[in-house]
Amino acid sequence: MAEREWFDTDYYKVLGVTSTATAAEITKAYRKLAKQHHPDTNPGSEARFKEITAANDVVGDPDKRKEYDEVRRLGPAAAGFGGQQQGNPFGTQGNANDIFSNLFGGSQRRPRAQRGSDVETALHLNFRDAVFGLETTVPLPTNENCRACGGRGGAPGGGFVTCPTCHGQGMVNADQGLFSMSQACPTCHGRGGRVVTPCASCQGTGREMSSRRIKVRIPSGVEDGQRIKLTGKGEPGRGGGPAGDLLVDIHVASDPHFARRGQHLTTKVSVSATQAMLGTTVEIPTMDEPVNLKIPSGTQPGTTMRVRGRGIPASKKNAHGDLLVTVNVTLPKKLTKEQRTLVEKLASTLKETVES
Repeated sequence: MAEREWFDTDYYKVLGVTSTATAAEITKAYRKLAKQHHPDTNPGSEARFKEITAANDVVGDPDKRKEYDEVRRLGPAAAGFGGQQQGNPFGTQGNANDIFSNLFGGSQRRPRAQRGSDVETALHLNFRDAVFGLETTVPLPTNENCRACGGRGGAPGGGFVTCPTCHGQGMVNADQGLFSMSQACPTCHGRGGRVVTPCASCQGTGREMSSRRIKVRIPSGVEDGQRIKLTGKGEPGRGGGPAGDLLVDIHVASDPHFARRGQHLTTKVSVSATQAMLGTTVEIPTMDEPVNLKIPSGTQPGTTMRVRGRGIPASKKNAHGDLLVTVNVTLPKKLTKEQRTLVEKLASTLKETVES
């Protein structure tokens, strides 16, 4: 059954898209606006966030969108929000699909099960946790029934008055000769009553933003910008429908010593010119304990050496990565007279060796 807000609000306009927008365009627009106006990052934008979420709940769902477009095309009267239509013997009954559904589908129309909306959240990790993975909790923002008014929109203690015609059901049976058909209550327009005093907590919308934390296992080797989907952890469904998904956007902080190249980690080590020429052994930091790395004599600046098994841990998709160490050769900025004499002597020797 269509809601009154469907005729009062252009959900396409709320999301900044046209009525012919594709599902992908609607999803992209919703994610951009939801991130921009999320109360956790933009305090004071709760009302705008609710409006964006409500719009996506309708036009972001293929079945709801089809019904939304149809009832807005027919107008409020066709969905039970107005008087009898000219030439329509069923008065405030819904459109033709509703009529045939009621003729052959029982005495009362039940709400269609709707899948809950997907929910996005962000998780910031340090470099080490991204490499090895961890179990943590993430905030789960969701749009739920207002706890103060139970989702009815009226202030507790009399703010919502039950409709005397349908007794809160939102539907009434109408005898049409041989048939007994259900239709939206003409008194309350399907709401089951009316709000006389809006709830202070939700301003009469019946919905409120809430946030809880949910446990999530982050696998080893997760990358910056990666999105993890937790099936069924989003907003609860309506009318018995399944819950949406929780989409976790991963942000990984940089590390002063290490970087990443696929499954491999990279780092740098500096040695002196004499160490590079004569060879040496240096201690290399890793994500675990340090290891000793042998630098062969004659190692050239920029040489990359491999320490096997010290990169990203193995997963179902990838083998264990390595640590790639780039060797930087440092040169003295000043030489004493004696040092200069020795270097010149070495240079002349090396020159003779090269020429021979």
